[in-house]
Amino acid sequence: MSQSRLSLRLFGCLLFAASFAGTPCRAEIQYIISLAHPEAHLFHVTMTVPNVHDHADLQMAAWDALYQIRDFSSHVERVSATIDGQSAPIEKLDKLTWRVTGTGAVAISYDTFWDDTGPFNSQLNAEHAFINPAMLLLYVPDRSKEACTVTFADLPAGWRVATAARMTITVSGPNRFILLNAPTFDILADSPIELGKFEEFTLRDLAPPVHVVIHGDDYKKSDVESSLRKIVGYEVKLMEGAPYSDYTFIFHIGKAAGGAGGGMEHANSTAIYVPSGEFLSNVSAHEFFHLWNVKRIRPATLEPIDRTREMYTRALWFAEGVTNTYASYALLRTGIWSKQDFLQDLSMQITDLESRPAARWQSAEESSLDAWLEKYALYNQPENSISYYTKGQVLGFLLDILIRDRTDNQHSLDDLLRAMNADFAREGKFYRDSLDIRLEAERLAGSSLSDFFDNYVAGAAPLPYPALLGRAGLDLRGHESIRASLGFVPQREPGAAWSVAEVDATSPAAKAGLQVGDEILRWNGGEVPRRPDRWAGQQKPGVLLHLRVRSNEQVRSVDIPLGEIREKFFQVAEAPDPDARARRLRDGLLHGTTDPLPANRN
Repeated sequence: MSQSRLSLRLFGCLLFAASFAGTPCRAEIQYIISLAHPEAHLFHVTMTVPNVHDHADLQMAAWDALYQIRDFSSHVERVSATIDGQSAPIEKLDKLTWRVTGTGAVAISYDTFWDDTGPFNSQLNAEHAFINPAMLLLYVPDRSKEACTVTFADLPAGWRVATAARMTITVSGPNRFILLNAPTFDILADSPIELGKFEEFTLRDLAPPVHVVIHGDDYKKSDVESSLRKIVGYEVKLMEGAPYSDYTFIFHIGKAAGGAGGGMEHANSTAIYVPSGEFLSNVSAHEFFHLWNVKRIRPATLEPIDRTREMYTRALWFAEGVTNTYASYALLRTGIWSKQDFLQDLSMQITDLESRPAARWQSAEESSLDAWLEKYALYNQPENSISYYTKGQVLGFLLDILIRDRTDNQHSLDDLLRAMNADFAREGKFYRDSLDIRLEAERLAGSSLSDFFDNYVAGAAPLPYPALLGRAGLDLRGHESIRASLGFVPQREPGAAWSVAEVDATSPAAKAGLQVGDEILRWNGGEVPRRPDRWAGQQKPGVLLHLRVRSNEQVRSVDIPLGEIREKFFQVAEAPDPDARARRLRDGLLHGTTDPLPANRN
């Protein structure tokens, strides 16, 4: 969007906003968020709830953006209340809920501290503010469908606001108020907000319009615009139309990303953090495809949303993993990736999946259910879990081959996503986890797919790589490497000495008597190398490591023969001499095409 068009969009209701301070409050739930103290990272929030009878219960979400209970109320400080301007008692009922007793217009004021980077958090500092509203704002559970407004006050000089274009934005003059009008709290909660000094433009030649907001550095606008236009154009065409009237990308790039990576999808926008513009395309292709898969093609197990407890679903392998499949398809089919880039990415996913011992027993559906355990480091160990992102991406690719094979390349996974969009999203319906995915796929394939879903989606049987890849003219090649292993994890806090953080109980290090908490004084008679893991990678298994360590004021020597790690790598490659049918299927996969129906078929 050009700067002049931006000004028109933001200042179109200037006359109304200029008189905002003197206008009587409308019967809407209202929030005023003050940014007066960005250096303290404190948002000051005042919430007004009109037409309260007897009492009002105010609640803070326990989770948002991630499938993790994070209890955002732990950020809240100094809560007070009034009714019709008079001080009123407020009682905390549990960790998420406050009650104000009385009748009239209830106002609740509080501070909430946020200084966390990443699209799954909120932050206020001298550079900008980024807000996921569900993390900051109390809400009335039985009035979440009512219209609400958010007014930002005390903005630092030169700051602007950007959010999902579905919300009306009004900017005042000298008082520096910014007013957002949201149809419901649920829509507000799903609309991240960026405030600060940022670059903003609209992608050319796209309708409906797509806006881009960038806070950061280490990017080229022309590269960002080129990549996004290709991704948006391809995915909208693939899904036969855009489900939005306006869409907004919010990017934090380079130093502004603060080391946090990833993206978070929303109904009409996304927030994406990347270390540089080089990594922008992959995340953007994934998050934009979520417009359909998960935001509108949505499992029934995630509806209606309950922000106070875990919501379990078996369908994240499809909602997230198959979205990964389509991110890779979009990058390949638009030319952002080469064919070799695509095959290398698929190879990496298979290698990662097959390297995790948990792949032998945890299914894609079980991994989906256990998403709420991902905040625990132990659960994320290779022995304890697989990723529904990774397995879902691989399953999506294999299911594409299977549908094409069953229909002689007449139908594909593309048709399955379009069918789910037509039969569920556009009809306002939610699908029954893997069951409806299977039924839709079977209608396209013209035969049962129970074996595939029972064995590989609900079950943890070894995936049929050779059989299915071969039908699409692809080979899977494996090779093994052996490297040395320390058997323990050294760590050093800034300004402190090296110490032992973890010891593998089955390793030579454990057998030699190394213990967690040992302070490492000497390493082979010298200083501990700056990158101990890199040092180990340059050694051979069996090489003796001499350590001097201290524990409980006792110094001792520990001699550790380096262990070994065997790693298997997989590579997907084009088969040298596939038959004509396999070549057609392979070309269809890579180019996103199917063959025309024969003349004697409908």
